[in-house]
Amino acid sequence: MMKSILLLGLLMCSWMMSACSQSDYSDLETFISSSGNGLHGQVDPLPEFKAYKHSTYEAFDILSPFVPRKSNQAQSIVSEIQPDLNRRKELLESYPLESLSMVGSLQQEARIFALVKSPDGALHRVKKGDHLGQNYGKIENISESEVKLLEIVQDGVSEWIERTSVLMLKD
Repeated sequence: MMKSILLLGLLMCSWMMSACSQSDYSDLETFISSSGNGLHGQVDPLPEFKAYKHSTYEAFDILSPFVPRKSNQAQSIVSEIQPDLNRRKELLESYPLESLSMVGSLQQEARIFALVKSPDGALHRVKKGDHLGQNYGKIENISESEVKLLEIVQDGVSEWIERTSVLMLKD
C-alpha cells in the first residue's frame, strides 16, 4: 500500500510538471508588443530654478508700519495730557467704572449731585469735579439721567488721551 501511495504521488508530480512546461505564450507576447503602439509621449524637462540670493535686513532705522503714526502737532497736544499722579485718590476710584451704577440725583439750591452705588452696596453722593473709576475719570456734568466723565487713558507706550464716558441712571 505504501508503494501505491508513493507511485500515485510521483504520477501527480510529473503531471504537474508537464503542465508547467507548455511554452505557448503567444497571447502574452502579442499583448506586450501591442501595448506600446499609439504612445508618443515625451516627458517635459524640469523648469530651471533661480539661485537663492541672500540679502540682509537694513531697515532697522525706519518706523514700523504696524505702529500708528501721529503728526508732530498731535504728539505735542497728547504729551500735555497726563493724569495727576500726585493727587490723593478718592474712594470711588478704586472700582472699575463698569461696576459703579447711578441710582439717582439730588439738587440742593443750584448744585446737582448724583447718587452712585458701589459694588459693596454703599451709596455715595458725588458732584461735578469728583473722580470715578480706575481711568482717572473726572465728572464733567451731572443731569437727572446720567453722569458724564472725562477719562484719561494710556494710548500706546507712554501717550495719554482723553475720552468721554457716561454713567447712566439704572432703573
